[in-house]
Amino acid sequence: MPLTTEEKESIVSKFGENKMDTGSAAVQIALLTSRIRQLTDHTTKHKKDNHSRRGLVLLVGQRKRLMKYLRKTDLEKYENVVNELKIRG
Repeated sequence: MPLTTEEKESIVSKFGENKMDTGSAAVQIALLTSRIRQLTDHTTKHKKDNHSRRGLVLLVGQRKRLMKYLRKTDLEKYENVVNELKIRG
């Protein structure tokens, strides 16, 4: 199930520079994190759903690459995102 428009808007307003900032690494990491959490709940309920599990693994890899980029470019923002989302960095 994809994120609703309201959820996306709240994430963008929280992590973005302005309400139109959807492409920055911090916003993308936050959006991916919420989607990863939804898929994690789904895969714990439906253990044999390998298609969703593969999608989950791809999303985690994408988030990892974005986090690596953010850590290289802006360490302070990276630490804020990691602490705010409560993810391992």
